[in-house]
Amino acid sequence: MIVGTRGVPAQHGGFETFAEDLSLFLVSRGHDVTVYCQGQGAQQFSEDNWNRVHRFVIPSARHAAGTVSYDWATTLHSSRNKGVVLTLGYNTGVFSLMYRFRRLPNLMNMDGIEWKREKWSIPQRLWLWFNEWAGARFANHLVADHPEIALHLHRHTSVGKIAVIPYGADAVTSAPIESLFPYGLNSKSYYLLIARPEPENSIIEVVRAFSLRQASNKLVVLGNYSGRATEYTQQVLDAAGPNVQFLGAIYDREIVRALRFHAKAYIHGHRVGGTNPSLVESLAAGNAIIAHDNRFTRWVAGEKARFFTCTKDLGEILDSLEQNPLQLLEMEAASRQRHSNEFEKQKVLEAYEKLIVHVGRCYS
Repeated sequence: MIVGTRGVPAQHGGFETFAEDLSLFLVSRGHDVTVYCQGQGAQQFSEDNWNRVHRFVIPSARHAAGTVSYDWATTLHSSRNKGVVLTLGYNTGVFSLMYRFRRLPNLMNMDGIEWKREKWSIPQRLWLWFNEWAGARFANHLVADHPEIALHLHRHTSVGKIAVIPYGADAVTSAPIESLFPYGLNSKSYYLLIARPEPENSIIEVVRAFSLRQASNKLVVLGNYSGRATEYTQQVLDAAGPNVQFLGAIYDREIVRALRFHAKAYIHGHRVGGTNPSLVESLAAGNAIIAHDNRFTRWVAGEKARFFTCTKDLGEILDSLEQNPLQLLEMEAASRQRHSNEFEKQKVLEAYEKLIVHVGRCYS
């Protein structure tokens, strides 16, 4: 059973994409898989099958209180069933105590260090910190997606309870250039950034770096920057020059894959978290990587990537790459090698399968 996400098919973020990939992989290997799904606007509980994956759809509003109530309803329902529970994220980790009471094996992916994100108020950070502690203590086994996350979790529990398994992605060796045409783009004519509009993702710093440069250095941004704008979203839009193009949130995986593959380089501004799925997917696409300089991205991106800490740093990197574009070829080759060494999807999914079977045998 997979809990903790909005469900499958994926239409939101990294955890949903992972839940889709893992559930389809497991059913292909003969396992029975159930995924709990958040039914926005649904009036009542329902169940169905999607590509041989059993789905339970639970009505829920998509706001903070609605998410907590959805997680609680999911925990109550799943705890009555049999099998291993894979919890993706610890935001309501205290609920995993229910699985202990029911003697149901629980494997928890602890994600990043969520309580450090700048968007949360002090009460929200305290709630998230408490649930990080609770999830680490109550779950039977933990998955850290990055060695630094494993080190962070050691303060809550024993080393032997933690497995390090990063995210994976399939190598992308081609993509139809026609997917770019509706957006007025050509291959290798733009840099790409995919991120939610949150301060710790360095969106403003990246947008400003491009807006201060010549129009030939186009930045394409994927993410929801329209609708009900937050203060930060508005600051990003105000900082954008004519060479910054916002495409919105695109969930069509083939289109996103093409946008990655044909990008001149991928820019990753995340400052908090472990192994970011979007960064892994860019390595798989052979993108040259320009990333924020921190302990998380340095391990994922590898030594041949270029790293920045502020708008000025990024501007200097962009100028250097424009003056010597051969650097990009070396960076692309290094990205493909890094993906092959650590982040092939098949290896990652097989590691999860092995761990799930182990947890089921040890804690049933």
